[in-house]
Formats: sequence, C-alpha cells, structure tokens
Amino acid sequence: MGEVSIRFLGSGDAFGSGGRFQTCIHLQTDATHFLIDCGASSLIAMKRLGLDPSLIDIVLLTHLHGDHFGGLPFLIMEAQYVSRRGKPLVVAGPPGLEDRINQAMEVLYPGSSQTRREFTLHFVELLSETATTLGPLVIIPYDVVHPSGAPSYALRVACGGKIVAYSGDTEWTDTLIQAVQGADLFICECYFFEKSSRYHLDYQTLLEHQTELKCRRLILTHMSDEMLCQVQNLDIDVVEDGESFVL
Repeated sequence: MGEVSIRFLGSGDAFGSGGRFQTCIHLQTDATHFLIDCGASSLIAMKRLGLDPSLIDIVLLTHLHGDHFGGLPFLIMEAQYVSRRGKPLVVAGPPGLEDRINQAMEVLYPGSSQTRREFTLHFVELLSETATTLGPLVIIPYDVVHPSGAPSYALRVACGGKIVAYSGDTEWTDTLIQAVQGADLFICECYFFEKSSRYHLDYQTLLEHQTELKCRRLILTHMSDEMLCQVQNLDIDVVEDGESFVL
C-alpha cells in the first residue's frame, strides 16, 4: 500500500467566508500530483503555500461553478507564460467542461483559449457512475443535487491504494452513500449549521445521515460564516486552508 498526501489549498466558499481561499484540494501519491476542484483563487493559494503549479498532472472537477473551476484559466495561462510547462495537463469533469473553460478564458482574456501552447491540454468528460482511468487514478462520479449548467458530481477517487470521496456541492442525496462506501476519507461540504437550504448540506442533516456514511474518516469543508461560527461546537473534524495530512 502506498500513501496519499492531502493538502487543502482552499477550503472556502464562493464568498471568501472566513478569509478562506475557494475550493482546491491537492493530492499526491508516488505516481502523480492532482487537484480536486480549482476555484478562482487557487493559483494564489498554490503560490502562497509553496506548491509549484507545474507539478500538477490532473485536475478533477466536481461541477462548473466559478468557485470550483474558475482558477483554471489562470492555471493554464501560468503554465503557458510563466512556468513554460512542457508535460501534458489533463482536466476531467462533467460533460461540457471544455466549452465552459474556453468561454471563461475568452471572457477574462480574449483570444487566450486559442493561443498556441507548448503543452497538451486534454479534456476528459466524466460520465455518471462510470469508472474512468486517468494514469494511476480511477474516478467514479455520482450525480448530486446542485444546478450548475451541467451535471454536478460527487467524486470517488481510487489512488495510491486509498479511496478518497468528495461530495462536491449538494443537498442531501442518497447517492452520497454510494460514493462514500468504504472510503478512507470523505471530504464533505457543510455550508450551514442548522439552516436547511436547497443545493447545500447543513450540519444537522449530515448528523442525521452520518451512520449511513461508511467511511473511515469524515472531514468538513466549504463552510459559510454561519457555519464557521459553530466550529467549536462540532463533533466532526473541519479543515482549514493549508492543512495537510497523510492517508
């Protein structure tokens, strides 16, 4: 069995609650470096925390909201103009991701999506409940409830002999039980403490379903200001920007 190192480059929401960077999780095994989600502030987070962006082989996206994919135009342009990347970069996520990322690049920097690059940028569409192998990773997405103009997923990722599951953004859905089954780690968004909201999880709802989540460790992320005010009252671990650990 190998080890998987996990570092939360960003654990925040779309609005910078608590001064946190937007969602971006870095995972490293002996064979690869990859990200799960790449929110708009992710390149700043990488550089502040000393992670070389050119190390990243694969970016996995749960859904196409800016706080989860909006950092890609900057990551791609940094690879082209600053680090002079040579090795390929794979970006995998919901159907439609290539068009959405190109549209974002054109809004931010007209012409940038068509500029010749010295590296190959390869887009892979992930299909619900279908395993996709990318290098040493095996990814299975599961549909969740979070409208984003494309399918929104929870991801189950097998890597380095471990299984890491991530909820993405969603209200409670039983598909999370499938995604989490037997995982070494479940990273779960928990936007509110007790306020029930469509399309996001709250702590009280999560507690009601906790026994159904058959995972070895559960950790909470993507919290609003209301939720952050309650972190001292929680019985589940929460994560902060820059926090890291090894599975």
